[in-house]
Amino acid sequence: MASTANGHGNKHGHKLGFDGGPARASGDDDGAIADRAEQYASMRSAPGTSVSAAALVAARTQAAAMRTRGAQWAEQTTGPDNSEPAGYTDPVWSNAGAGFSITGGRVTALAVDGTETYAATAGGGVWSRHGNGGDWAPLSDDQPSLSTGALATNPADHSVWIGTGEANTNADSYLGTGVYRLATNGHGGPKGKLVQVGGSALVDHQVYRLLVDGPVVFAATSQGLYRTSSDGHGAWTRVLAPTEVQSPYVNHISDVAVKPGTNGQSLVAVNGYRGGSADNGIFSSTDGGTSWTKAAPTGDVDPSDIGRTTLAYAADGRLYALIESPAYLVSGQDPTGSATNLKGFYVSRSGSAAGPWTLLADSTKLQNSGSAITKTTSPGYNVGVQSWYNQALAVDPADPNTVFVSLEEVFKTTDGGATFTTPSPYWDYGLACGTTCPKTTHPDQHAVVVSNGRVVIGNDGGVYSRPAADNGYGNWTSLNATLHNLQFYDASAGLAGHKLAFWGGLQDNGTVVVPANGHSYAPAGGDGFNVIVDPANAQRAVGEYTNGTAYKTTDGGHSFETISPTCVGQDVGYGKRRPDCDPNARFQTPLAADTQDTNHWVEAGQFVWDTTKGWLTVCNPSACDWSPVFDLGAGHAATAVNSAKGVTYAAWVGGSGNPSAAFTRGIATNYGGTWHQLDVSTLPNRFIAGVSVDPRNGAHAYAAINGYSRRWIDGAGDGVIFETTDGGATWHDLSGNLPDAPGDAVVVAAGKIILATDVGVFAADLSAPTIWSRLGTSLPNAPVNNLTIASNGDVVAATHGRGIWTLSSR
Repeated sequence: MASTANGHGNKHGHKLGFDGGPARASGDDDGAIADRAEQYASMRSAPGTSVSAAALVAARTQAAAMRTRGAQWAEQTTGPDNSEPAGYTDPVWSNAGAGFSITGGRVTALAVDGTETYAATAGGGVWSRHGNGGDWAPLSDDQPSLSTGALATNPADHSVWIGTGEANTNADSYLGTGVYRLATNGHGGPKGKLVQVGGSALVDHQVYRLLVDGPVVFAATSQGLYRTSSDGHGAWTRVLAPTEVQSPYVNHISDVAVKPGTNGQSLVAVNGYRGGSADNGIFSSTDGGTSWTKAAPTGDVDPSDIGRTTLAYAADGRLYALIESPAYLVSGQDPTGSATNLKGFYVSRSGSAAGPWTLLADSTKLQNSGSAITKTTSPGYNVGVQSWYNQALAVDPADPNTVFVSLEEVFKTTDGGATFTTPSPYWDYGLACGTTCPKTTHPDQHAVVVSNGRVVIGNDGGVYSRPAADNGYGNWTSLNATLHNLQFYDASAGLAGHKLAFWGGLQDNGTVVVPANGHSYAPAGGDGFNVIVDPANAQRAVGEYTNGTAYKTTDGGHSFETISPTCVGQDVGYGKRRPDCDPNARFQTPLAADTQDTNHWVEAGQFVWDTTKGWLTVCNPSACDWSPVFDLGAGHAATAVNSAKGVTYAAWVGGSGNPSAAFTRGIATNYGGTWHQLDVSTLPNRFIAGVSVDPRNGAHAYAAINGYSRRWIDGAGDGVIFETTDGGATWHDLSGNLPDAPGDAVVVAAGKIILATDVGVFAADLSAPTIWSRLGTSLPNAPVNNLTIASNGDVVAATHGRGIWTLSSR
């Protein structure tokens, strides 16, 4: 059993392999979700604890005003992403047999208006799809933030309401830029552009739910419940905020619902911060949401243990609630010892917030209803362990007794909660049907709607649908073939014949190959991060799972060998550690090949590791070709590495990587012949996300700085990109006219410095390194997490939400 960095058992790290050994499949464990969210957000908010979304808006505005140079970016991930390609059956790393079929990136919310389906994605904006067989089309590519958490449609005028910022109750999440309204023609086609509703009033709010109720719209947010007019012209008025205490842990209105047949007068809302607060609870209004009263629930609901909660009214007025337990979240288990955060699934048959409430199902009942999360496949991991993150609920409008309960899996009851089935098991492993199982869906659910006789779900792998009347499991149709919202951390290219093929690491969807036809496939599952690709032969690549778990292939992904020098990596790959393994690799661990020597690789956690064996590299309990060449310091962990002709620069972060008083950062290098720490006192006090070494001169290097300046974060300093010409003894700010935005990666090609940021890609001539332009046109407004240069000179951009894009650097 592997362990993640925080010590939780890595439930998704193992499946029953074809040889009886461990194997890998997509899906996050509870600790992995928190690690990923914390590290991605902390890079952008250090040395503080949060940053206003106004910083992102301002940076987008700066970028839009800049001159553009270069041609049009070309999207490479234009086809479907196959999570289970035929013939790719590595017993440790493949998804073979999982049943996920065609996948997309994370979908956070869904809405249906007649024959139009709308999907909100974590980093790729909002998409629309017409009818049962139409293609998806993006609707919000020009918005400041493509991170989206809530959706609603107004059937009266067919407008679409969009709440930006992903609402997963992380206090340190990248917050939204407000709520927007898009007028449509009733067939998914936009009429004009998205219009921000109520100005900047909801900037910095996470939006959990948008509820359109006749002439008004409610927004359940991380800072209270708001109301405005449904024509989109009014201001937002906060109507419920249980406390005036200024804290990120209170006033999280996780849901709001209106009782049918009350003309919009009777509403219920939940203040449901996942970690608990004194003001958490269920609230009711009988005057259309103008005034609210905290309910005193009777029956089975414990009013002292109400966390994130999802509500759903049935047509007959009964009220269902799915409740996460802050107490279980803190303790890590329920009173029976089950590793779950789920308090339960309840009903108030009166429809009243006061109840009486009846418990319909707890974790154990659901787990015994056909779940694939079993003691055999998932020891120490029970249904609802991620209920702070995975929650959705929908009642069939034609039958008050038919309810879809979404957690890690989708459960269904047709008798009002007396019994349940599992239409969407976590995976097909361990089920009695074995290799004959029908296709399930990707795990980790976020949205569910029932409309037009079908149930549609959104999860960490995109959108799936099936007839609502179906019982049992399977019969799902993946709707992801044209939903291009893949969330890459890294991408690189190699030759496949005379054309380029790309490898990349995806959030929760593995390490994928993208051939020239744009139809990607995943030889390896789980989280994917950095990659190494042989520029001359795309059959040879290195992928990476969490905490530096590196694995290589020399046959295009048909088989892999784990070669990780990190402790977590050796646990995952072999179930046994070498005594000299790296104890402190970050969730996303830097990994790179020397730009001038494809057999020289560098990976870094607390230690900088070198191997010069290239594709012959091994690292297992018996032998390891990686050498720990430098200790970055106890408690320090690398954030970026780059090497050219053996000269390496390694950036690192201290203070456990969290924005805090202990936050520190640095760069180490072996320039000059021996490893040493550099004086970085003149660099901003923020994460160093990218480094690049000049292959002609190891004393010449660049550093890309993540986060925002002191304008937005106290003590953060100024500048996005810096240069040294003396091996790091001094650094010079080249930021010039760049937007004040997180710098993610830097490369040099065709006489230009090219910088990836959260607001696009920028270039400056080496002869005028402080005069920057936007590079290329048509690149969506998704963060660009990494850049590489292909063998033909093309710039390869890995976006976190809109796939892989390329541009000629010439």
